[in-house]
Amino acid sequence: MTPEEAINDILVNLFNEILKLEEDAIITEEFKDITNNDMHIIEAIGLTGDHTMSGVAKKLGITAGSLTTAVNSLVNKKYVTRHRSNEDRRVVFLQLTKKGLRAYEHHREYHREMTEAVINKLDEREISVLVKTLNGLSEFFRGYHDKINN
Repeated sequence: MTPEEAINDILVNLFNEILKLEEDAIITEEFKDITNNDMHIIEAIGLTGDHTMSGVAKKLGITAGSLTTAVNSLVNKKYVTRHRSNEDRRVVFLQLTKKGLRAYEHHREYHREMTEAVINKLDEREISVLVKTLNGLSEFFRGYHDKINN
């Protein structure tokens, strides 16, 4: 197997494994009423309470309509609240409820454990190389996204 084939194989399998394992790890008994996508919306809303619908949609790379459908569900399940801006009634802010905050913290802890598991196996030089490599991969995805959307 060439280095290119090995890297491709690793990346494809890693992405698939991460998605499946993350879903298994974060959708627990307490959070069985939401999906992995819902959990990522909760993550994008974050802790500040100052994120707008349009800002969260942009951050996630989805349409406002798609986000509205998902947020409606999260509001009904009591993970999220929304309120309109006093200055501009067209602007809708999203905020996590106590239940949403628990889901956010649960998801953040999973990511912390995953990151720590990788870092604990590397020395300083290897961490630096990994960060550089992952930044390069991230730049590729951002550039590719821009290329297909323009």
